[in-house]
Amino acid sequence: MSISNVTIFMPSVLTLRGIPGLESVQRWIGIPFCAMYLTAVLGNSLLLIIIKSERSLQEPMYIFLGMLGVTDIALSTSIVPKMLGVFWFHVPEIYFDTCLLQMWLIHTFQCIESGILLAMALDRYVAICYPLRHAAIFTHQLVTQIAAVITLRAAILVAPCLILIKRRLQFYHTTVIFHSYCEHMAIVKLAAENVRVNKIYGLFVAFTVAGFDLTFIALSYTLIFITVFRLPQKETRLKAFNTCIAHICVFLQFYLLAFFSFFTHRFGSHIPPYIHILFSSIYLVVPPFLNPLVYGAKTKQIRIHVVKLFS
Repeated sequence: MSISNVTIFMPSVLTLRGIPGLESVQRWIGIPFCAMYLTAVLGNSLLLIIIKSERSLQEPMYIFLGMLGVTDIALSTSIVPKMLGVFWFHVPEIYFDTCLLQMWLIHTFQCIESGILLAMALDRYVAICYPLRHAAIFTHQLVTQIAAVITLRAAILVAPCLILIKRRLQFYHTTVIFHSYCEHMAIVKLAAENVRVNKIYGLFVAFTVAGFDLTFIALSYTLIFITVFRLPQKETRLKAFNTCIAHICVFLQFYLLAFFSFFTHRFGSHIPPYIHILFSSIYLVVPPFLNPLVYGAKTKQIRIHVVKLFS
């Protein structure tokens, strides 16, 4: 993209290009994204209905799963409708403030999802390593407090990204965002001013959240595996391990996609831009799509209640 000497002062409207280089096939790319979005909304809504209606599922593990479902619906809804508007209906314009709001919502829900995965790992750690004390430790009051801390942490950490753009960056080279949604660095790169502070703070948030959560998630599952392998009976070991399989699958697909998207965006200068944009879009849409399928297939209690609901 060539940079013009002309700058634009505080643009009121931005333009989303979608996936540059694949404009001719964007209408077809939109089909799997729409299918994944509908599956994510329906699947997570079904999980929420089952968890709320069944008293036997009013446990911390399922409450955290319900929180994950709400976050997945909110995250995918923040992205996919506007993305499909660009792909299918050729409506690329978005108000500047709306774009900032979308950016804040996307990154906030990402942080919340990471925090919920940490809470679920800690819940499994206490349930397996200290089963007799689990009910006393993970009370409903503690679960509510954890949910509040996760939400506040995400909102407070991401808010300065929005404020730094709004207050520091006033002149822009262009109003065209070469992306399918409003992402932090995609907006920052439009600016005709020094964006060093914005980039540093964005990296700080990413490494703070991922570093903290990943460290304690990895530590929790390491201690869980040590405890499980020390159990005397094979059946007991398998039963304990099965309670963690769904969590591990969700944790791996969330962070593997996140790291792949992050490193290709930061260091993959030789990779075509449409690959970056495709993977960053997939990274945000695939976890909400897969999570209800993984938990529905791997969690016996949910599988039983799904069958009961439809029969």
